[in-house]
Amino acid sequence: MITIDRPYTGHVSQDSNPQQRDVAGARIVKMSVGQMDNNCYLVQCANTGAAVLIDAANEAPRIAALLEQEVPGQVQLIVTTHQHRDHWLALTETIAATGAPSAAHPLDADALPARPDRLLAEGDTVRIGDLVFEVIHLQGHTPGSITLALTDGDDRTHLFTGDSLFPGGIGRTASPEAFTSLLTDVTTKLFDRYPDDTVVYPGHGDDTTLGNERPQLPAWQARGW
Repeated sequence: MITIDRPYTGHVSQDSNPQQRDVAGARIVKMSVGQMDNNCYLVQCANTGAAVLIDAANEAPRIAALLEQEVPGQVQLIVTTHQHRDHWLALTETIAATGAPSAAHPLDADALPARPDRLLAEGDTVRIGDLVFEVIHLQGHTPGSITLALTDGDDRTHLFTGDSLFPGGIGRTASPEAFTSLLTDVTTKLFDRYPDDTVVYPGHGDDTTLGNERPQLPAWQARGW
């Protein structure tokens, strides 16, 4: 049995229990897996029970146990935020265990171990029960990195950003051009669009909010990474 901790702090590690956050219309379970402490997120519609898994990153048996315990037969989609290996090591086994289709951006799809059943592009929506996630393409960490944006029943937005946005900075980039692309996308598509109370759920580490990070944007630009 997997113990899920409450209250939710947003801080998990490979050696800690998953945590659950209840928001208007949904519940979010955050679990850290693997030696790189990757976060995977289970988001379930409170009204219908339908669920989505974001980043089947590692420890496939542990992910399967969580899904079987919490949402048996209810996973409708497995989304991979980007092509880096540490975010999909459990993907093939999780697809097999759940029978759920998978999804990713077309620019990262060929690097994944299983061809996505659905390709997600900027502005697409993913409906899971009564929940609607908007797909936001943030290019720079990888060509096809995506964020999923869920606005809950209280009109608060929750951003699942993969490795594009963390507390303290944007994700790693390999060139000045990629850095400029990612910072521009994060600024215009996230900070310029959503309010300060928007919650950010990154691919590693603790949660943050856009309000916490917004004052740092000039410093990120100046340091160039």
